[in-house]
Amino acid sequence: MENKGNQIEAAIDFLSAYLHGKEKALRLALICFFSRGHLLIEDLPGLGKTVLAVAIAKVLGLSFGRIQSTSDLLPSDITGVSVFDKNSGSFEFKPGPIFNHIVLVDEINRATPKTQSALLEAMGEKQVTIEGRTYDLPAPFLVIATQNPAEQFGTFPLPESQLDRFMMKISVGYPDRTAERKILQGGSRRRAIYSIDPMLDKAEVLGIQEKIQNGVYVSEKMLEYLLNIVEATRRSRFLVSGLSTRGALALVNTAKADAFLEGKDYIVPENVKALAEYVISHRVIFREEFETANKKELVKSLLEEVPVPV
Repeated sequence: MENKGNQIEAAIDFLSAYLHGKEKALRLALICFFSRGHLLIEDLPGLGKTVLAVAIAKVLGLSFGRIQSTSDLLPSDITGVSVFDKNSGSFEFKPGPIFNHIVLVDEINRATPKTQSALLEAMGEKQVTIEGRTYDLPAPFLVIATQNPAEQFGTFPLPESQLDRFMMKISVGYPDRTAERKILQGGSRRRAIYSIDPMLDKAEVLGIQEKIQNGVYVSEKMLEYLLNIVEATRRSRFLVSGLSTRGALALVNTAKADAFLEGKDYIVPENVKALAEYVISHRVIFREEFETANKKELVKSLLEEVPVPV
């Protein structure tokens, strides 16, 4: 298999100069994107979530749209609306911001459940239905949604059905001291992000997604290992309900993307372990006594109980 993973690694290295201290979040976001999944970022304001989303769109040569969630945001503000054209005497569809390759939904938990549900079809089916007509969304298509974990007033928690649509849930986190020093010395490079030249184009991006999907091998041993992980979540003492079939597919696809970035055309247990906490934690329901525990650490400990194939 011709390896295009180096192109993605080169993009990560290039963007690291703009996104100090966010290299891990950037890598995880790109793994999610090339796995054809959607990303949820839960973090405090001011840590660079928007810049991360714009940077990915720019370096991949893709269109970018932003939706700022508020309590009065309507589904039509996301999908678009038909407007009557006096000249033609007919209605003309004006597409909303969802009709972009990469769509940032900022503070998604501030939108009402009705508006959140407008994203379900888009995320699941890569299409939207408006006034009885179905419109395909562009390919590739990625939703990056953000939410603030510390703010509860005026928010509407995402239901399990919506959370399960996100392939991964990550946090950007605070930069380390060295990275923050560089930011303080040089100032924000947010404006510079908008003028960077693409390192890939849409055709290359789609080609890489196809190579990951169909060109990375999953052995019978690895399939058994993955199924054992899924079964372990469903009988874990930490959980009320375990991983769904959609979640199991997400585990396979992200492991494939991780292996591809490493230059391999097959997955190993390390690829699964590296991403499991970001794929599983938000999809499963924890027992009440474990709700306040570190859920990612619980997922890690659960994986340690699953024998690794030899």
